[in-house]
Amino acid sequence: MRHLSTTAILLALAAPVATPALAADPELTVFDWAGFEEPSIFQGYVDQYGDNPTFAFYGDDDEAFQKLASGFKADVAHPCSQMVSKYRDANLIEPWDTSRIPEFENIDKRFLDSETFVDDEGVWYIPADWGVTAIAYSKENVPEEDVSTLQVFVNPDYAGRTSLPDSSDDVWALAYLATGVTDWTDVTDEQFQAAADWLRQAHQNVAAYWADPSEQAQLMASGTVDVAWSWNDGVVYLRDDGYDVGFQREAEEGSSTWFCGFVNLKDGPGSEDKAYDFINAWMDPSSARGLLDTIGYGQTNLKGMETIADDPAVAEGLSPVDVPILAQVPNDPAQREKQLAEFEKIKAGF
Repeated sequence: MRHLSTTAILLALAAPVATPALAADPELTVFDWAGFEEPSIFQGYVDQYGDNPTFAFYGDDDEAFQKLASGFKADVAHPCSQMVSKYRDANLIEPWDTSRIPEFENIDKRFLDSETFVDDEGVWYIPADWGVTAIAYSKENVPEEDVSTLQVFVNPDYAGRTSLPDSSDDVWALAYLATGVTDWTDVTDEQFQAAADWLRQAHQNVAAYWADPSEQAQLMASGTVDVAWSWNDGVVYLRDDGYDVGFQREAEEGSSTWFCGFVNLKDGPGSEDKAYDFINAWMDPSSARGLLDTIGYGQTNLKGMETIADDPAVAEGLSPVDVPILAQVPNDPAQREKQLAEFEKIKAGF
């Protein structure tokens, strides 16, 4: 397994005050998920400046937003798509000048299909990476038929043997799928309640909520957990360590997809030129290989995806599947806050 640095793990799991870690180029601070400090993902920046940017880490999207809203300063941040409206509403970001991002024209247009991202005022978001959330499972301990359905997470045979992400968006994607909802942009009160009831059942089986994919991988590799609702990278880490893990993306109720990208933070303390150089390195087609190999994610740049199209990891982890898909696209901010509050109650046992 590709273990994250001790500093990165501690900062990703630590609480409220964001602390710069892996200090390097002092003229660019990137606020990011732990794990994205891998140089192969932005090799062009390292080649240009001889160093990584300075990274600060967070454990989930809501934590990142709260830190930035509380005054933490960085130059760019890496939220997932459903968070962008919060950044805009809080006046934390400014539009990108896409004339300075040559690969912008090669971004798959489906990732830009929202007025939250692109409107008359400009381009507020550069979608950069995408992946899936599905069932990771121990091939040694879990029969394939048990993971043919998302109901494995409420199956009493797996009491104390499952793990879910400590991420409201991902757990609600799971709960909606498990209760027959594939579009979270139009959820009724009845559908919300059915999903909440299902999540409360699933909570009874949870050994731990994982805070980052490294933690999830360690839970499974240690034998503590046999079934997890997982991003691609947790599976990559386990297989790199020789663990026999399956990735079931075709449970009968479906699986979820998501994408993340970069926002240009207002009043960043560093160099605006270097912020663009970092984005250009990230979006270069050559970076698709590093992104796939180190984390298992796809790049939003269509030319980049062409360079890795024949890789077996793409076929298994990123290719289309013939089951329902819940896409984690921007949804009603009020609904998202409702889900977040309910998830906190569920984790607390209420």
